[in-house]
Amino acid sequence: MATPSDLLTVSEAAQFLHLQPSTVRAWIQKRRIAHVKLGSRVFLRRQDLAEFVTSHVIPPTKEKAQAIV
Repeated sequence: MATPSDLLTVSEAAQFLHLQPSTVRAWIQKRRIAHVKLGSRVFLRRQDLAEFVTSHVIPPTKEKAQAIV
């Protein structure tokens, strides 16, 4: 269960993700990112943000070393 300290405002979430608040708001509007609505206020859970970042990790490719001829 989320505690009040686990809830971030849109601005705090944007800082956490190194994005502009407008980007976070757009993702909320498009339902691309989980959020909590309490009355008219919108919050994001720290855990959901961490999972969002983890789900977007692109692993490195394993390039074969080319022999120098």
